[in-house]
Amino acid sequence: MFHYPNGKKASTDSRAPIRSERPTYANRGMNLETLLNETNEYYRIHGKAVIHKKPTPLQIVKVDYPKRSAAKVTEAYFKQASTTDYNGVYRGKYIDFEAKETNNKTSFPLGNFHDHQITHMRDCMKHGGICFVIIRFSRYNTQYVLSADQLLDWWAQRETGRKSIPLSFIEQHAIEVPTRAMPAVDYLAALEAWLD
Repeated sequence: MFHYPNGKKASTDSRAPIRSERPTYANRGMNLETLLNETNEYYRIHGKAVIHKKPTPLQIVKVDYPKRSAAKVTEAYFKQASTTDYNGVYRGKYIDFEAKETNNKTSFPLGNFHDHQITHMRDCMKHGGICFVIIRFSRYNTQYVLSADQLLDWWAQRETGRKSIPLSFIEQHAIEVPTRAMPAVDYLAALEAWLD
């Protein structure tokens, strides 16, 4: 059982039917995450970059051992809020990025980002890291690389009531990264323009 920061507990009854009146967004980034993990493995195998998904920091509390050769975590807590999704090295530069996905048709909600992620990106950029976000519009099966600087400009506008980044801005100012066979989401091609 996982204990979430808001105090809710996950059900341990695997037979309980899953019913929800509201739509769930728990796995909305899973498709993008899968594509990025495949892309990062391609980059590693072909010697282009070493980039990994950061694990979520957990404090394991209880483990069951149904067999000597198997262990099952039955209770854990999130230790702390995680930073961004991915980090690594490309062409001698540290890169750090967040990956987000939306079903929205015309904009990307700023509420999908968290204060600690924005702070982390700012801190990395202060030390020369290259930070960005990959935003996927799943309705259109397309994704964009948006620099952290651009994201921070929109983030600052939340104080004036801004709640999202218009798709029209993203289309004009971010770099579109098409989905391909391999690498699935070639975001390093977008970084070439920044590094050169």
